Amino acid sequence: MYSEARQCSSVGAFTSCVMACRKILMNVAVHLKADEGQSFLDYVNFLDSKGYIPPNGKEWVDEIRKRGNTATHEIRLMENQDAELILTFTEMLLKFVYEFPSKVARKPQPGG
Repeated sequence: MYSEARQCSSVGAFTSCVMACRKILMNVAVHLKADEGQSFLDYVNFLDSKGYIPPNGKEWVDEIRKRGNTATHEIRLMENQDAELILTFTEMLLKFVYEFPSKVARKPQPGG
């Protein structure tokens, strides 16, 4: 999904990019055991309450939801700046949830 979002942005499909990032937010939460069929606000709150969002990070994660909602439910089209910002926030969320923990898990033990 993240690759799709980046591809959308690269061809100027900024609204589609932001919508894809919103979907990533849902997929990440459900992958981490949030119930399916919840609101996107519930997914943000789930990620926050389970510690998947860094301190002071809830606001930028919620921006994925907010701009995604605008892209999905309003006529206003997203612009390059919207897509770049939301891609950055989505990338950071993916790094915090998946990439950084996996780097620690693979780290060789000292003296071993």
